Amino acid sequence: MIVAVDTGGTKTLITLFSRDGVAGKMIKFPTPPNQTDYIDLLKSTLQSNYGGQRIDAVSIAMPGIVKDGVAVWCNNLKWKNFDVSTALKGVLGRAPILVDNDASLAGLAETRSRDPMPKSVLYITVSTGIGTGFITDGAIDPGLRYSEGGRMLVEYAGKVREWESFASGKAIHKEYKKYARDIKSKKDWDNIADRISRGMLVAIPLTQPDMIIIGGSIGTYFKEYSSELKNILTHHLPPHIPCPKIVSAKHPEHAVIYGCYYYAIDTIPD
Repeated sequence: MIVAVDTGGTKTLITLFSRDGVAGKMIKFPTPPNQTDYIDLLKSTLQSNYGGQRIDAVSIAMPGIVKDGVAVWCNNLKWKNFDVSTALKGVLGRAPILVDNDASLAGLAETRSRDPMPKSVLYITVSTGIGTGFITDGAIDPGLRYSEGGRMLVEYAGKVREWESFASGKAIHKEYKKYARDIKSKKDWDNIADRISRGMLVAIPLTQPDMIIIGGSIGTYFKEYSSELKNILTHHLPPHIPCPKIVSAKHPEHAVIYGCYYYAIDTIPD
C-alpha cells in the first residue's frame, strides 16, 4: 500500500493507493503555513488513518523545488530548506519517505494516462501558483526536474515580472475579485488566456514538447479559454516552431496525488 500526499499552497490531499493503483477515500485539510504545524498535523493524520497497516512508501508532493528530500523553496508557502523526509522519518514504521515537486508528479501521472503516451510533455499547473513539469519517455526529465516555470521573467502590461505573479489562480482571483467558477465573461477569459500564453511563448521555443497538458484549479476551466490560448500561441510562435497539441488534464485537481503513486511504484522494489 502506498500513502500519497499532495501538499498544495492552500490545501493538502491524502489518500491510500493499492499496489495496482486503486485509490481510497480522499482526506483533505488546509495546509498550515507553519512548517512545524504542517508536520504535526500530517503526522497525526497519517498515524490515525494508516497506523498499523503495512505501508510500502509515503510519497509526498511539495509545491516547489525539491532536492534529495528537501523542499529548497516553496514560494506560496514561503518554506525554505524544509527537510520533509527527515521530519517524517518513521511516521509509518519503516515506510520510506519519498518527496518530489508537485507539478513534475502531476505531469508524470497525466503522461502515463495517455494512449499512446507522448514522448515529451510540458505539464503546467495553474492553481494557487504556477508550476511546470517536464516528462520525457514517461519519466521526469532529469535535466529539467528543478525547473520553476512560474518564476520565469516575462513581460506583461509593460513590466517584466514573474509569470506566476499575473497568471496564477491567486493572481486571477485578485484581478477579478472572484474564483474561476464565477467568471462568465468571454472577455475576461480571453484576458486570462493572454496571461497564460506569456509564459508558454517562452517555454515552447525552448523545450518544443510534443504535448502541453494544463491542470490545476484553472485547468478545470480549460474549455473557457483554450480556443483563444491556441489562437494566441499560433499567431505569435515563429513559423518554424509548431504549436504543440494542448489539452486539459484528465484529472486537473487530482493529477498530483496520482503522480505520487506512480513515483512510488517507480522507486520502491517490487
